[in-house]
Amino acid sequence: MSANSTANSTANSTATTANVIASAHRTLALEAQAILDLKSRLGDDVAQAVTLLLSCKGRVIVCGLGKTGHIARKMAATLASTGTPAFFLHAAEAMHGDIGMITPQDVLVAISYSGNGQELLSVLNAAHRLNVGVIAMTGNPSSELARIADVHLDISVSQEACPLNLAPTSSTTAALAMGDALAVACLEARGFSHEDFARSHPGGALGRKLLTLVSDVMRTGPALPTVPAQASVFEALEEITRKGMGMTAVVDAEGHAVGIFTDGDLRRLIERTGDIRNLPVTTGMTPSPKFIRSDALAVDAASFMDQHRLNQMLVADPSGKLIGALHMHDLMAAKVI
Repeated sequence: MSANSTANSTANSTATTANVIASAHRTLALEAQAILDLKSRLGDDVAQAVTLLLSCKGRVIVCGLGKTGHIARKMAATLASTGTPAFFLHAAEAMHGDIGMITPQDVLVAISYSGNGQELLSVLNAAHRLNVGVIAMTGNPSSELARIADVHLDISVSQEACPLNLAPTSSTTAALAMGDALAVACLEARGFSHEDFARSHPGGALGRKLLTLVSDVMRTGPALPTVPAQASVFEALEEITRKGMGMTAVVDAEGHAVGIFTDGDLRRLIERTGDIRNLPVTTGMTPSPKFIRSDALAVDAASFMDQHRLNQMLVADPSGKLIGALHMHDLMAAKVI
């Protein structure tokens, strides 16, 4: 049997369900303990780091290499999306021109578990020449990076989750958690709101809910069903059929909606009178219809329509003049609901 076959056979024999689950439990326990140990060490250094981040007049530059480079990239993205302008700088690329991205108004966050990587030390020295504030996150408080930084955050762990204690696992988890702690502390200090978050995430569900206005989804112009107050029920029915909204607004000579005539109004009118051919639309319309302003949030319109069990709603300007109409299907199509 070949060496490869023997190795595969050994691997298959150890990869039992029980062994896999036990390994996963052990990994999660070690990484959870790393975060708890990190929590117990939090002190003035974290407050100093957050103060430095909040005082930044430029951007926060998060720098790393290798596995910590991936953590640095994620930290920069989290900071940027929660109100602290930031970007990631690869330590190796910095040595080949990218260090020019750093300006005197910036703050540098350097992540290195050993704290002795020459690439990061070179970036830090360049930052110091520009009088840039430096926050170092290392697992070695005695390292050169920790000693020359303005603020040092100790992210050391007692044991990696890797059984060889070599692959960065618990240590990268600790670095990731520390980055999140800094970002959230800055978020809270800035009073970052749901609306601020939505502006940073316009393509997400929250962004659609908090940024989409009624004016963005309402029907206007030729798509807006309207008939004059002198129209007959038959004319109103034709307009309902043409525009496909299941209703028509009934407007006066100045363009103000004096009523709304819906499919439901039509059914109730037929039940009540039988022959509707010669009746004016005012006979069956719902007078004093409910309105919403075009600058209202679409999600608020959806909530109002659901509360009052409305499928359609009219949109008016501040003077009360009809300018549009909204159907529940429009809100669904816009993924507001």
